[in-house]
Amino acid sequence: MRTIEVQNLTDAVAKLCIQACHELPDNLIQSFHTAAEEEISPQGKSVLLKLIDNDQIARENRVSYCHDTGLTIVYVEIGQNVRLVGGDFGQAIQAGVRKGYTEGYMRKSVVSDPLLRVNSNDNTPAVIHTEIVPGSEVKLTVVPKGGGSENWSTMKFLLPGEGAEGVKKFVVGAIEAAGGAACPPLTVGVGIGGSFDKVTAIAKEAILRDIGVHNEAPHIAELERELLDAINKTGIGPQGYGGSTTALWVAVETYACHITALPVAVNIQCHAGRRASVTL
Repeated sequence: MRTIEVQNLTDAVAKLCIQACHELPDNLIQSFHTAAEEEISPQGKSVLLKLIDNDQIARENRVSYCHDTGLTIVYVEIGQNVRLVGGDFGQAIQAGVRKGYTEGYMRKSVVSDPLLRVNSNDNTPAVIHTEIVPGSEVKLTVVPKGGGSENWSTMKFLLPGEGAEGVKKFVVGAIEAAGGAACPPLTVGVGIGGSFDKVTAIAKEAILRDIGVHNEAPHIAELERELLDAINKTGIGPQGYGGSTTALWVAVETYACHITALPVAVNIQCHAGRRASVTL
């Protein structure tokens, strides 16, 4: 049994919050470069080049890539041979978010009550997803999720007979409804199957997959290709100015479901696909 002080979680989460907001993942930046080379619209190409410049400025000056530094989503994978000591696990994660957003001088975007709308002034509480896994390590992943893209995320129960064509129609319709409001070029996470809560969870997990990595199931990988092609044919383009790059990637995750159901969820990630991970 390995022992880890919860203070280590707090410190790690704080660093990840700052890193995620200041530095976009390398494979995302590479996708900007690739898209800029292939984009057919002059306006779209100009936007993509500005996104590349923006990332460079954020890295060099240690400032946030986007003013919307998001609602913080924290994924925690805890090895079953780990014993956490020295305090409350949940409070330690929240303390890390509070520390990171304060020390990183990042915008506080969270209201404590959804109806009273009073800002918590420290970007807490974060949303925490915890999973017990084999081993003696703890993996932390921080995802600052901007409001613009999250607001356009959606789910629906299709009839089983609608199948893959129904899924494609629903997903593309969700992207068309979002238009430029979700800050494209997008990463689109799609969940298929499970229950009302499970399908939205796996849709959000899908946006964590690296751009360029397909689902291992051949028929799902083919669905990802078809969806990406259909989304980019909408012509929405970078930041909604028109073009051939509405989405950089589509990732689909699936789960078993009831014989009467075909739940589908779309979690939209804006061009600022921020995330950072560390293993303790």
